[in-house]
Amino acid sequence: MSDPTTMLEVLDRLRTVLSEVRLPLEVTDVATQRTRSRELAEQLEDYVLPRLRQIDAPLLAVVGGSTGAGKSTLVNSLVGRAISEPGVLRPTTRSPVLVHHPDDAGWFDQQRVLPELERTTRATDDPGALRLVAADTVPQGLALLDAPDIDSVEERNRTLATQLLAAADLWLFVTSAARYADQVPWDFLRTAAERSAAVAIVLDRTPPEAVVEVSHDLARMLSARGLRDSPLFTVDEAPLDAAGLLPGSAGVDEIRGWLADLGADAEARSQVVRQTLDGAIRTVAKDSFAVAQACEAQSAARSSLLTDVDAAYDHAVREVDEATADGTLLRGEVLARWQDFVGTGEMMRALESRISWLRDRVTNVLRGKPQQAERVTVALETGLQSLLLEHAEAAAERADAAWRATPAGRQVLDAGGRDLSRASRECRERGERLVRDWQQGVLELVRSEGAEKRSTARFLAFGVNGLTVALMVVVFASTGGLLGAEVGIAGGSAVVGQKLLEAVFGDQAVRRLAEAARTDLERRVRELMDHERARFVELLEGLDTGEDAAVELRELARRVDDLRFAGRGGAS
Repeated sequence: MSDPTTMLEVLDRLRTVLSEVRLPLEVTDVATQRTRSRELAEQLEDYVLPRLRQIDAPLLAVVGGSTGAGKSTLVNSLVGRAISEPGVLRPTTRSPVLVHHPDDAGWFDQQRVLPELERTTRATDDPGALRLVAADTVPQGLALLDAPDIDSVEERNRTLATQLLAAADLWLFVTSAARYADQVPWDFLRTAAERSAAVAIVLDRTPPEAVVEVSHDLARMLSARGLRDSPLFTVDEAPLDAAGLLPGSAGVDEIRGWLADLGADAEARSQVVRQTLDGAIRTVAKDSFAVAQACEAQSAARSSLLTDVDAAYDHAVREVDEATADGTLLRGEVLARWQDFVGTGEMMRALESRISWLRDRVTNVLRGKPQQAERVTVALETGLQSLLLEHAEAAAERADAAWRATPAGRQVLDAGGRDLSRASRECRERGERLVRDWQQGVLELVRSEGAEKRSTARFLAFGVNGLTVALMVVVFASTGGLLGAEVGIAGGSAVVGQKLLEAVFGDQAVRRLAEAARTDLERRVRELMDHERARFVELLEGLDTGEDAAVELRELARRVDDLRFAGRGGAS
């Protein structure tokens, strides 16, 4: 290991970042990565950091294994008295038991190992407590920890067993002739091999006549899975004595002697500790890259959801923009009211006339028209409001459907507790206000442009309202999308509006006014759709998908690797 202080600082920060990772969105393999992140933070908290702080602390051997393998009986037999009560009924729920030499009691306070487990010296069924037992039959410099079953039907037992094994310097893995080929133990042993953890195997409860055959098969399996160098002990199936202990001749003495030698050899203990510690640090760094990738997947999923929403509402904006420029609104009721207002050829002839009595002719044509101008305004208002609501509804439906097509999107929508497949309740009111405000803006444009023309014959003849209606008609037919007979009617009427405005303001001013009115309408439509879009976006704003964590996890993991190799702390 390189500079331990620096390594401690980096790993402590890595633990903090890992513990804060949430991975809230349901994406591929997210459950595995959530578990991985939690377990990495726990291993740093429970084992790596305490061990780095006290590298000379006693070696901790965790006794783990399958249900019914005889772990507690083996621990009791190794210690020489009933320390850990074997479970008769499964699953057995009790606290883990740590047995240590009396002179090593000071090493196992809250800060040394498994700091979140409450310490107690009495028997308890609380899995959140760690029972400490002093026994002078345990070698000084070594401690045994009896863990729950790794394949317990009770989830908290399995979780605790996994946590305890991750906190071990040495795995004393107990299996039996009946269970040694089970998948769950081998999953744990594969993890041990990947971490380069020190492991010893105890083949327990083996009939004497089957010892050779089973032990050879087990040794073959260990070799094939990268555990060739792991010590393999066998314990014969034998009657227990009055204290519930196995006779030493059954194989217990051999294990006890091996542990005593290990406890007496400081260099051997140090080698085991450093092997397991370096393997744990290497694995934490490697797996932190995987968690960083999971954070990036979360960020990508969030971005994809945002893209779906943007696409739905951007499409709505484009559709409204097209429908308010291609003459779509100049049909039906709007067309009829506009025709009533401008008449047929008489208006055009009046506009084209250059004789001195134009004012009288135009005035006669539009006499009594203000009320009809208002009707055109109302018809345009109603049509535009309906158009906005229609496309807001369609956008909501598209965005909702896109999200519900993915697990992450469904999760976010369900968690939000609101139906977003329809436009918001206030959308209609906002749309109505938008149209009224836009029409008022067009009126102000006309009024401002005509400030110096209010006394002219043509301005007085058409009036502010009439010119405003004409400008809206020009805006709504700016790209020309009418078909068939409509071209001759609505299209021609739009031309009338264009000519009418040009007669008062001139062609350049009309183009400027139409552009300003259209730009204002586009802005207001965008704001309306953005407000509708925000309902979806708000559901994502409270989610910490870990963009920053991904960057920091990669940086910290690389730093850990650099420190390991700089100090030649272990093989890659």
